Amino acid sequence: IWYGPLSRLLRSTLSSCQQNRSQSVAILGAPFSKGQKRRGVEHGPKAIRDAGLVERLSNLDYAVHDFGDLTFKHLEKDEHFMHVPFPRTVGRANQLLSGAVSGAVGAGHTCIMLGGDHSLAIGSVEGHAQQCPDLCLIWVDAHADINTPLTSPSGNLHGQSVAFLLKDLQNKMPEVPGFSWMKPFLSARDLVYIGLRDVDPGEHIILKTLGIQYFSMRDIDRMGIQRVMEVTLDHLLARKQRPIHLSFDIDAFDPSLAPATGTPVNGGLTYREGIYITEEIHNTGLLSVMDVVEVNPTLGATPEAVEATTSLAVDVIASALGQTREGAHIAFPKIPEPKEDTELRL
Repeated sequence: IWYGPLSRLLRSTLSSCQQNRSQSVAILGAPFSKGQKRRGVEHGPKAIRDAGLVERLSNLDYAVHDFGDLTFKHLEKDEHFMHVPFPRTVGRANQLLSGAVSGAVGAGHTCIMLGGDHSLAIGSVEGHAQQCPDLCLIWVDAHADINTPLTSPSGNLHGQSVAFLLKDLQNKMPEVPGFSWMKPFLSARDLVYIGLRDVDPGEHIILKTLGIQYFSMRDIDRMGIQRVMEVTLDHLLARKQRPIHLSFDIDAFDPSLAPATGTPVNGGLTYREGIYITEEIHNTGLLSVMDVVEVNPTLGATPEAVEATTSLAVDVIASALGQTREGAHIAFPKIPEPKEDTELRL
């Protein structure tokens, strides 16, 4: 009895993960800020759209489906768990987002999730994994976001997202209220960090104990971005080709380039390094879901600072979806020749 529907489901799941075939993009806005204490990051999705995202992706020859913004309910009662604020609110928001991402990927789209703070990656990666259980995760960020409630200095959940995803940390994570809907699914070997430069002591012991592959800014200085990407993609894809989830925190960039963000750290990625990362991910043909988070338009000192940050977010998304720096000739299959009758007659 089960064989028919189940085999159909498996077939559709497999096909929806072959995202390299997908010429359609789903945009999902997640205007959410309760994973940290600074308001304003909930305006990130609108600010990135206003910087011309849809037009830019349409110019790349994608069918762009903007599904608008998710609506997150405000919970009246949501007491701290240990020193973690808003656990149920964050848990519920991620459950909602998980369903939306799963639906978009299941429908065959490449999905772009606009945050909001980085706690949203919990639901985004979880929803992606429902469709593509063999996914791998590239986390581009100044921070490792791998604290547990027991190691976190601030308690903020945007600094704990990865800890919720990793099977390897299962016995180190207390049961946080609001998250009973999910269980960890990702192996430490299926994760690579790029851009780290502000890692808490508890995070450092986690990275070292689990043997997670990471490239700090010092590693990028030492090796160069080309080698970093070569090792990253080899680490994740050498055994088998599988869907890539790219979770990109705008604070990975140097604050001189992306000032409108909540936790800026000096000495970040240059424009060229950030774009090279996304170009190389595009070139695999395996990008399936991308998060762009922590754009906070209320924190730009000037309108120019906000505009620099939002247009950088658009550049990074466009590059991940195939915009190249060397140009492309989609519109010109061959060099056009003048026709006799179009030449000027004297």
